[in-house]
Amino acid sequence: MTSFSRLQGMFPDPRTTKRRVPCVGALVHDDAGRLLVVRRAREPGTGLWSVPGGRVEDRESDQHAVAREVLEETGLHVTVGMWVGTVQRPGPAATIYDIRDYACALAVQTTPVAGDDAAEVRWASRRDLRELPLVDGLWEALAEWGMLPS
Repeated sequence: MTSFSRLQGMFPDPRTTKRRVPCVGALVHDDAGRLLVVRRAREPGTGLWSVPGGRVEDRESDQHAVAREVLEETGLHVTVGMWVGTVQRPGPAATIYDIRDYACALAVQTTPVAGDDAAEVRWASRRDLRELPLVDGLWEALAEWGMLPS
């Protein structure tokens, strides 16, 4: 017979288990090698600069989520390419954002316009990016993945 305490150890404690939220991000470079970035209008990271992205909706593929998020936040249509890397970021109430970033190419050359969760959108060179207040870990992840702008 199995003891109750032994059974307890077989299941995670919901009080300490972190809820993972699947998210995506888009790494879009223009012909000049600049990176598409948005200044966040909402939490997490209100006022900080990041790449376009957000939560993956139920039964939505990462590729669809990336294209949808870029369109909602910047008005740009992209072709989603290969997965580049994954980062985890803490969220509220024991939540972990599991963010999978993808390289993307512009499907149509148009001017980005801030929308949805973006207060502002722009193309940033490496120098520009150094001067912007970025979300935690963005510079390091881009550097590790070889995705920093020119």
